[in-house]
Amino acid sequence: MKTRTIRDIGLDAVVYGTLVLMAFATLLPFLNVLSKSVSEEWAVVSGKVGVFPVGFQLETMKFVITSYEFLRSFSVSIFITVVGTLLSLLLTAISAYPLSKRHLPGIKFIMLLFVFTMMFGGGIIPNYLLIRSLGLIDSLWALILPSLISVFNLLVIKSYFEGLPESLEESARIDGARTLTILFRILLPLCGPVLATIALFYAVGYWNEFFNAMIYINSPSLKPLQLYLRDIVLNAASATEGIERTADELMNLSPDNVRSATVIASTIPILLVYPLLQKYFIKGVLIGSVKG
Repeated sequence: MKTRTIRDIGLDAVVYGTLVLMAFATLLPFLNVLSKSVSEEWAVVSGKVGVFPVGFQLETMKFVITSYEFLRSFSVSIFITVVGTLLSLLLTAISAYPLSKRHLPGIKFIMLLFVFTMMFGGGIIPNYLLIRSLGLIDSLWALILPSLISVFNLLVIKSYFEGLPESLEESARIDGARTLTILFRILLPLCGPVLATIALFYAVGYWNEFFNAMIYINSPSLKPLQLYLRDIVLNAASATEGIERTADELMNLSPDNVRSATVIASTIPILLVYPLLQKYFIKGVLIGSVKG
């Protein structure tokens, strides 16, 4: 075993110190927003809140998560995320399976078409005209259908399929199994790590989507949570809307309190999902990206 020198120890100290500083710099804005959401109103207004909260109160968070507008937008985002993730995962797996069969005629040309869409797109105006021609303006399906398949995610699952033993399919076909039976009953149960990883990718994408909603959604009742959050952050009037109605019941809340609490409330759900899939995350990405 090689003896570590003072230079090696010093280099490790520099590396770990740099990583700690980078992690702190990344977490600093989040900690500031979190502190504002639970700090006293006078401290937020006077600008005394930094990384740590000044005072403590949960009235602001209670006000945010019990407001009708927040709950309505939250339910819309839940619908988009759950339905979009399930459909995207299903269609991506079904598309990736035949693309993993290199012996199929014309497979290289079909792959070229998929990869072409990764580098070139129609643009905002053609996409808007397409969505309008399909009658999807002011519909939640306008936020789901255009994002059903990500070519990057498709390539990851395709690479994972290529790494599975072909003997599994051959033995299943000898027993009389059809293609869909092989896919859903044999192959997909073996793809837990990569499917969990791709599901997280899709879920985060659907949850954070606000640009398409800003373009295609007009009705306030169909606004997802991120679009509602954008309105709160950009419009001080909307941040304080409703506070006057509850002034007798709640403490005086500043717009910064409400903005920060809304950001935290909209971030927590996706943060709770990640630990459930963490054990699959790294394994799925590595295996799906290096094979084939």
